[in-house]
Amino acid sequence: MNYSQHVATVTNPLPAAFSDLLPHFLVEPDDVYIVKNKPVTLTCRSTPATQIYFKCNGEWVHQDDHLIERTVDPATGLPVMQVKIDISRQQVEKIFGLEDYWCQCVAWSTTGTQKSQKAYVRIAYLRKNFEEEPLGKEVALDQEVLLRCHPPEGIPTAEVEWLKNEELIDPATDPNYYITVDHDLIIKQARLADTANYTCVAKNIVARRKSSSATVIVYVDGGWSEWSKWSACGADCTMWRSRECSQPAPGTGGKDCQGLDLQSLNCTSELCPQTASGPEDVALYVGIVAVAICLTLLLIVVVLVYRRKKEGLDADVADSSILTTGFQPVGVKPAKPGAWAPRRPPRCKNSHLLTIQPDLTTTTSSYQGSLRSRHDAATKLSVTNGPLLDPLPNGSHTLHNGKLPSDPAEFMNRLSTQGYFKTLPRDTANTSYGTFNFLGGRLTIPNTGISLLIPPEAIPRGKIYEIYLTVHRKEDVRLPLAGCQTLLSPIVSCGPPGVVLTRPVILSMDHCSDANPENWAMRLKKQSYEGSWEDVLQVGEELPSDPFFCQLEAETCRVFTEQLGRFALVGESLSMAAAKRLKLVVFAPIHCTTLEYSIRVYCMDDTQDVLKEVMQMEKQLGGRLIEEPQVLLFKDSYHNLRLSIHDMPRAHWRSKLLAGYQEIPFYHIWSGSQRSLHCTFTLERLSLSTCELTCQLCVWQVEGEGQSFNIDFNIAKDNRPLDADFLVLDNSAPALAGPSAFQIPYLIRQKICSSLDAPCPHGADWRLLAQRLQLDRHLSFFASKASPTSVILDLWEAQHFHSGNLNQLAAVMAEIGKQEAMIFLVTDGEC
Repeated sequence: MNYSQHVATVTNPLPAAFSDLLPHFLVEPDDVYIVKNKPVTLTCRSTPATQIYFKCNGEWVHQDDHLIERTVDPATGLPVMQVKIDISRQQVEKIFGLEDYWCQCVAWSTTGTQKSQKAYVRIAYLRKNFEEEPLGKEVALDQEVLLRCHPPEGIPTAEVEWLKNEELIDPATDPNYYITVDHDLIIKQARLADTANYTCVAKNIVARRKSSSATVIVYVDGGWSEWSKWSACGADCTMWRSRECSQPAPGTGGKDCQGLDLQSLNCTSELCPQTASGPEDVALYVGIVAVAICLTLLLIVVVLVYRRKKEGLDADVADSSILTTGFQPVGVKPAKPGAWAPRRPPRCKNSHLLTIQPDLTTTTSSYQGSLRSRHDAATKLSVTNGPLLDPLPNGSHTLHNGKLPSDPAEFMNRLSTQGYFKTLPRDTANTSYGTFNFLGGRLTIPNTGISLLIPPEAIPRGKIYEIYLTVHRKEDVRLPLAGCQTLLSPIVSCGPPGVVLTRPVILSMDHCSDANPENWAMRLKKQSYEGSWEDVLQVGEELPSDPFFCQLEAETCRVFTEQLGRFALVGESLSMAAAKRLKLVVFAPIHCTTLEYSIRVYCMDDTQDVLKEVMQMEKQLGGRLIEEPQVLLFKDSYHNLRLSIHDMPRAHWRSKLLAGYQEIPFYHIWSGSQRSLHCTFTLERLSLSTCELTCQLCVWQVEGEGQSFNIDFNIAKDNRPLDADFLVLDNSAPALAGPSAFQIPYLIRQKICSSLDAPCPHGADWRLLAQRLQLDRHLSFFASKASPTSVILDLWEAQHFHSGNLNQLAAVMAEIGKQEAMIFLVTDGEC
């Protein structure tokens, strides 16, 4: 039916007074949804109108499909015309996926025509599977809880509500609950009453879907009660006092109290009933003295014999225990349930357990500076159920100055039989180890930003330790996080744990926080021998007496520690302004022989170890960098990361992505425990001859910052060596021992320390050196050490191993007024 036919059909001519009026709509068709197989009805009413017909997707609906009703408005006398049509599911499905199905009506009068608004007809549905379901958690009392929920895809978009033990949660009546715009449930401060099963419910006009339930358990850690009064002095000259783990008592899986629940104290002689010594006591004391004298004489004889055997050995390594690299870990027994365990064991309390007694029959050899053991395959070290590492077999040992040959595979195999070390990574590319004595050294995991500095004198003279350094893949280690906490650094192990150190070593590793202390509460976590993670310090609130200290720089965290073990830096955001640095990296195939071409966009923590891991993985996949990596600040705002592609030449390329963008959920990024997070954009070129690709990739946090990549290259001929350009290459040896591991020569270092350690009335001492090196925030920590200058120089060495300039350090020394600075200007040969 064409337009002329509609105009010709005039059955009810209008009164002459109204013949110049255009029709206007009293009812226009609205958007509707087809539910299951029930057709929908569209209605249109207009006055004054002589005819009304519907047009759907640009085509006129047949006249027979219209239901027409004509009336007259009693107030105006104008004709009113109403038309209805039915739309079936089959009609919509014919064009489903090509475009939206729409209809509009056209009304005529003798003066002209009017068109109504378009009404869109969509088939309603709700998928069964949730895109993301809530996961159960165990949280401490008063912590924040975040339960994620992404409802199933549906039309119309599903509404979301939350159930607690099958009862509807209403944030209006309980403000401790908050539902975000992304449908996540936040429990602001966990209460004991919040222990329950939580279910996310999605519903629209089609169906109602329930997610699997997530169990939230709120636990209470036990607290200290007051000590009781001391008891009376008993017959054994001992007084006692006790306390209970009852304020509060641990509940729902919470930790027992830490510390002792029973203390004893020796009574004074006035209070002790047994103050007089009888004849039996005198005899006992005489016997003890006699035994002590005999043992002393025997020890003198042994020392004299031993010194004769050691004749000819250099004085610096005369201690007998240098002949062995074996040591045993401290025996740690797990505390019984309900017992109090000390928060931090006294350092060096059992130091005699950490080294194997010297083998006096072992032969000796020359000394050249640092240690390397020499043994063939027939005499390799073995690990038994006894000591962690057995002593080296009898034979020769050579001490040298320089790089340490390493066989990480053999070393890791030796550790693998010990329970604590079964979680060490098996890929030796991310493990370094070496053998060190009192001259110290350095371990580095290349291209990760992770290193361990072992200063001179950190290992006691006469001791030799075989030390390792390794970085873990995030999925291999379970690090529990709660509330707004996020992993900010790699998880790094150095060890073996339990070795005795006489001064701190420095563990350096990257972090990805914005380094704004006002936005963060950062804690260093250490894993205990039993496997639990403990907070060992809060950055910025360290005490000089603590065995740990942290120097937080813009991109690096340097940890001073006298205890080796497994560490990680965890941050808890104090406001939504807290941000993590994300590294955005774009990869594409090196070669492409098909019409499909995929671009992968990685969104990872901005630490070198993660970039190295992704580079290695992409090399195996046949991918390569196609653009310079960029950094994005990702805020703790609960908003997802969104990625989209734009401005492709549609004559040659098209995207196979159905939606306009992709998203990575907020918590997947914020937790920091997910590895290799990325989105893939699959493109299709319309011809194999098309090789030029130009487009724009946009990555942004919803309601936050964003970055874009302008891609323009030839997928067949582009051979730019971008991989090497943007990966920080570290060509240093994984293990260096002795003087070669340090910028400052050992003898010069000793002279600087002796010159600056002593307090100077004019301030020209170690305090001025710390100020000149911008380290004066740590003065209390340096002051707590026997040689503050040496700790400052250790930190300088850790910071400037690759870029250290001794002349600059000499200039600082000259400013302080110390003549020792001039010695830096001599050549290495003269040193």
